[in-house]
Amino acid sequence: MKLFLDSANVDQIREVWELGILDGVTTNPTLVAQQGRAFLDVLKEILDIVDGPVNAEVVATEAEAMVEEGERLAELSKNVVVKIPMTKDGIKAVSLLSKRKIHTNVTLCFSAAQALLAGLAGATYVSPFMGRVDDIDWDGVELVADIAEVYHKQGIETQILAASCRHPLHVTQAAAAGADVVTMPYEVFEKLFHHPLTDIGLKRFLDDWEKAKAVLGGIQ
Repeated sequence: MKLFLDSANVDQIREVWELGILDGVTTNPTLVAQQGRAFLDVLKEILDIVDGPVNAEVVATEAEAMVEEGERLAELSKNVVVKIPMTKDGIKAVSLLSKRKIHTNVTLCFSAAQALLAGLAGATYVSPFMGRVDDIDWDGVELVADIAEVYHKQGIETQILAASCRHPLHVTQAAAAGADVVTMPYEVFEKLFHHPLTDIGLKRFLDDWEKAKAVLGGIQ
């Protein structure tokens, strides 16, 4: 499974990219607007950092305009993935862009039926929103598992990009449910590293080393 960062903050993206375990980035108009900078300037800087898929969302709502906007975004880099909402016009745009070999991500997916449409349209990725599904008293993990089962049985190659991950458990649950990619905010990514027993164990090792160093004189 691949890890994406859901962020438009170039400092966060650079920090995580340098760890060597990040595969790509997802952005959306809200995340970009939070940076207080021009959309294309932010996107180009992210593309300079990340040598992997970078998702950029269209803001048009009609198919023809989505296609035009998607083509302009794709011209920036081979790594651009055009994010398109799960609507009738969105699916039409995905079908057209896919035929033109432009990578797409159908976002705002909340059912296996919607994911099936995205797959049949030739989307590169589909993004089920786990956290938002949980918010309406359904199971976001079950949604990912249902999509994975449908895709497997139907031979659909669209990758499942689990989104709206609220905590580390979502990440591991998505992996177990069959997600190809999980994208998460910087805060969730940071939490993946931490466990109280790791902190306790490290402290114990360092305390023991300090005691041993007093006797042995340190590393020779």
